[in-house]
Parts: sequence; structure tokens; C-alpha cells
Amino acid sequence: MQKQKDKTTITINDIAALAGVSKRTVSRVLNNSSSVNSETREKILALFAKYDYSPSKQARGLASSRSYLIGLLYDEPNAVVIHEVQKGLISALSPLGYELVVHPMSHDAPRITDHVLKFISRSNLDGVIIMPPISMQEHLLDVLTEKSIPFVCMAAKSLARELNEVVSLDRRAMSQVADLFAARGAKHVAVIKGAKNRLSTIERFEGLKLAMQERELELLPQHIAEGDYSYDSGVVAARSLLQRKPRPDAIFASNDQMAIASIHVAEDLGIRVPEDLLVIGFDDEPMSSRFKPSLTTLRRDDNAMAVAAAHKMLALLNNDRCVVESAFIPRLVERDSTRR
Repeated sequence: MQKQKDKTTITINDIAALAGVSKRTVSRVLNNSSSVNSETREKILALFAKYDYSPSKQARGLASSRSYLIGLLYDEPNAVVIHEVQKGLISALSPLGYELVVHPMSHDAPRITDHVLKFISRSNLDGVIIMPPISMQEHLLDVLTEKSIPFVCMAAKSLARELNEVVSLDRRAMSQVADLFAARGAKHVAVIKGAKNRLSTIERFEGLKLAMQERELELLPQHIAEGDYSYDSGVVAARSLLQRKPRPDAIFASNDQMAIASIHVAEDLGIRVPEDLLVIGFDDEPMSSRFKPSLTTLRRDDNAMAVAAAHKMLALLNNDRCVVESAFIPRLVERDSTRR
């Protein structure tokens, strides 16, 4: 019976022997090469996990001219979204020996391109994964392309960069909201928009407006309010909307924070949810299912999108063809705030 290897002494040669493959095959799995069949890959990955195998990053770097460091750029106030994205990236990158370097920054910072290039150089990154709204900076993406720096964008619509993007089809998802409002007999739908100049704000609003037109639902100008994705902005917007004539009998808020604020305002004004007012949000934050009444919302799978972004990054680094799903449609989760 073969003696089990000590986790602290396991080597790439040991992994190869245990898997019954060559050292080169193990190396290909480490680098996420597409030239290894799925059965062999799964066997080797299982051995990595079993023996907690982590190759010497210094040795790997010297052999491949890589640092095995991937950057994540974000300007996102929602901690739940950031947590899910980081969790997804780490789950895909860590088994292959990559580390994630997280860098929060302002999307409208002056000289943002120079700032990003310095971060990449200073951290010796192999590539960067960019979240919105930073991923909307076309000049930045053009410069990264010019300099042959691998990058993958996460976005609310296609940026016409197929090899470098993972997309949430927010506009298409809004037909589910319009269908539910129509099914519940809503006559006066109101919208609380998100932060100005955010692509997600535009895609969600335009998608809902078009879907409502197709279903002959009216969206009056006085039923459109501006928010900025914060709870406080949702309070201000909802209080204004619910005192207008005709009073809305349904509200779509561009995120859950503003939707929850709308329910609170409705309660303060003696308006019952869902009997007098339907409310739908976006994001499916943990609080949405625990709130009373629980919130109907669109769920975007940030974890799955991050895993797809990681695989796209690895494909770019290895000059492989990436076959993972890169377009995701948020799914409506109905709860008490729309159940009459």
C-alpha cells in the first residue's frame, strides 16, 4: 500500500505519479491549458485539493515569466456584489496557483488610465479583471489593448469585445418585470433610476420602458425619479413618487436598497405592500428574502459571472480558445412584495 505523501512535501512529480501522467500534463493543468481532456484535468485538480498542493510561485514565475497575480479593479458601493465577485474569482484562480490583488478606485478619477497602468506595473500583474463602471472607460480599454495587457471586463451590456467581456443582459431581463406588472394588473408603474451615467442605470430603465410599451403599459414622465443606488436616495425618490397624481400602484427600483426604501416610505404613508403597491428591486441581496414583506427582485449571478471572467482571463494568458458562457440574464425571484 502506497504511503500517503505529507502535504508539506508534495511536488509536481508526486502529483504526476499519483495521476499516472507526465509532469508536463500537470503543468498544463496548472496553467489551465485546453489541451488536457476533462477527465484527466478533474483527476489532477482533485489531487491538488487532496494534498493541498501549491507550486512554488517563484519557480513558476521564473519558468513562465509570470507573476501568477491577477488584479481586480472596482468602484462598487455594494459590498455583497464585491464579496460574490471575489469569491467566484478566487474559486477559479486559486486551484491553479493564482492570487487576486484587489484594488478599489474611483471610476471618474483624473488620469484613470495612468493610475491603472501604474497599479499593473507596481503589482507586477499578469492581467486585470475590471468591474463596472470602470469597465466602461473606452480609452482605458484601448490602451490596455495597445499594450497587450490581458483584461476581462464585467459589464451590463456587450462592449463589442467578445474575447474580453462577461455580460449581464440587464436590458433583456426587464421583460420579466413588465410581465409581472402586467399580470398583476398594474396601471401606473413608477421607476426609480440608479446613479447617473452608469450603464446599468441606462440598460435597466430603457429595457423596462421598451418592455412596457410592448405590453401597452404606460410610463408617465411624473412617474420617473432619480436615485443613486443608495437607500437614502430611494427614500427621497419614493416619497416624491407616492405623493404624485395619479399615485403609482407599482414601483421598479434599480436596486434592492432603493426598493426596500420604497417599502419603508409606503408603510409611513399608510400604503400597503403588495395590496396597494407592487415593489420590485434588482440584485437579490441577502436582506431581500428576510425583509417583511420579502422583496421580489432580479437575481444576477455575480459568482458565476466572476468564474466566467476568471476562465476568460486564463484563456487569454494561455492563448487558448475560451468556451465558457459569457452572457448571463438576471432571473426574477418573486416574493411577497408582488404577491396579491
